[in-house]
Amino acid sequence: MDSKFKNKIREQFSKTASAYVEATHFSAGDDLEEAAGLLKPSHDDNMLDVACGGGHMALFFAPMVRQVVASDLTMQMLKKAQEHIADEGQVDNVVFREADAEDLPFPAGSFTLLTCRIAAHHFADVPRALREFHRVLRRGGRMIIIDTLVPPDPEVAEFFQTMELMRNPTHLKAFNEDEWTGMINDSELILQEIKVVSKTHDFQEWTKTAGLKREKVQELNRFFMNASPKVHDYFKIESFAGEVESYTDQKILIYATRKEKEKHIHHKAQVVAPTETAEDSEAESSD
Repeated sequence: MDSKFKNKIREQFSKTASAYVEATHFSAGDDLEEAAGLLKPSHDDNMLDVACGGGHMALFFAPMVRQVVASDLTMQMLKKAQEHIADEGQVDNVVFREADAEDLPFPAGSFTLLTCRIAAHHFADVPRALREFHRVLRRGGRMIIIDTLVPPDPEVAEFFQTMELMRNPTHLKAFNEDEWTGMINDSELILQEIKVVSKTHDFQEWTKTAGLKREKVQELNRFFMNASPKVHDYFKIESFAGEVESYTDQKILIYATRKEKEKHIHHKAQVVAPTETAEDSEAESSD
């Protein structure tokens, strides 16, 4: 990732870290329950939460697994996530690590579970991040990526990309289902299932999370209100007296796994040297 853009991300999320922790659209949602249902976490699992934000995903899964490593590019966000999880109490198995999703500082095969929630649209190189996810997952490991799903209609999709960028200058690109499928397959991860869930956003909280000043909020409000009937219908935009109250978008949940370890058949016992005993051969083949 370009260092200037990386610094832009750090700056943006440092100033909005507290708002992300407090935002109800991150602390709850059907996507969390759906993710747990697909991953089926156990107390044997060592989990990595990439781009953890306010720590909501890490906190949700912590009681279900052995350990969660919550990682984020922005140190201030990590500090706020740590405070949030400490204040909530109940869990003591979350550790925090500054990390770039495209260059994770973990050895290969470190984790049995990996999650990444509402963050990939900020990644400059999603395919590279997916290769990193594959690398740090143990064989047979499971992964969930949750992100906003780009609408299939080009007009609606253009509205979505524009309004996301107006709200947050570090938004780069969200993807449709076909694009995600292609990237997952190219990363050598095995796509198991895709689910789509709806999520309703309180407009004022949604803009507050991005740290927008009043003028920018008004500009974004006008952009929503002036959108076509097709856009209003797709996003179920609710308004009162010219003010947007809420809108609803779609989140994609991508469940993928890393290939299980292949079972190699040992052939050494078939070419036993004349001086080798049968017992030696059996011991060697069971290594």
